[in-house]
Amino acid sequence: MKAKRNIIKIDEQLCNGCGICVEGCHEGALQLIDGKARIVSELYCDGLGACIGDCPVGAITIEEREAEAYDEAAVMECLIPKGEATIIAHLKHLKDHGEMIYLRQGVEYLEQHGADTDVDSVRTAVHGAKAPLPCGCPGSMERSFKAPMAPVAAGISMAESSCDGGKMRSQLTHWPVQLHLLNPQAGFFRGADVVLAADCTAYAYADFHNRFIRNHTLAIACPKLDSNKESYVEKIVDMIDTAQINTLTVVIMEVPCCGGLLQLARMAVEKATRKVPVKKVVIGVEGDVVEESWM
Repeated sequence: MKAKRNIIKIDEQLCNGCGICVEGCHEGALQLIDGKARIVSELYCDGLGACIGDCPVGAITIEEREAEAYDEAAVMECLIPKGEATIIAHLKHLKDHGEMIYLRQGVEYLEQHGADTDVDSVRTAVHGAKAPLPCGCPGSMERSFKAPMAPVAAGISMAESSCDGGKMRSQLTHWPVQLHLLNPQAGFFRGADVVLAADCTAYAYADFHNRFIRNHTLAIACPKLDSNKESYVEKIVDMIDTAQINTLTVVIMEVPCCGGLLQLARMAVEKATRKVPVKKVVIGVEGDVVEESWM
């Protein structure tokens, strides 16, 4: 899908075909073709311009135009076979330019697919030391994983398809889930359908995992008991504008105090630059869905 973003532009009249920019583009976006440097894949160009400083004749600039969205997973897939030195150079490049979302996506891909790569060694090289855990607590360490997927056969309910020998399977795809502990720029929020749920809803609604967590990214909060709820507004704004979430579903209980979570979401949506569809779901104290509507 194309969208307007920064991407490099090569002046072929100035380009002398030296190939220095190609060597400096670890992402693999550039190749020498017919004696000129050319972009071979917009997916691989992050638009950060590392190649500009390598060009001895000033043939490379950055322009804003319609281009294919940059794909960090595709870049990492190409880099892993090239070895740790190239991976480290790429990740350092992202860190130096403040691209923390892409950096996390790259590390997550490396953890899942870089079987022959020493991920801890890469982290140390990129950060200078092993990155500290949030709040100094191992339980708050950010991680993502894939929920087990099972095909749904004809006549089989979604809940039944999520069972393994009679045991229900979790649909959670990341940790942590409490909004205070979550980084709104984490890779698992990028382009995601997000569910912001009041704590009690998962206990009241029996099929919460399959109805609300499956194929969604979860954040939980309590609008009555949590402190510093003002920070929640900023986090949701960051999810909308920076992580560019796709939709936001707010799941609350029918009790009056739970409406505060919906109000926080509304404040964030009004403050955000981007506009995203927002769904309101209200769970009754007896476990039924009493209201579901797009706002």
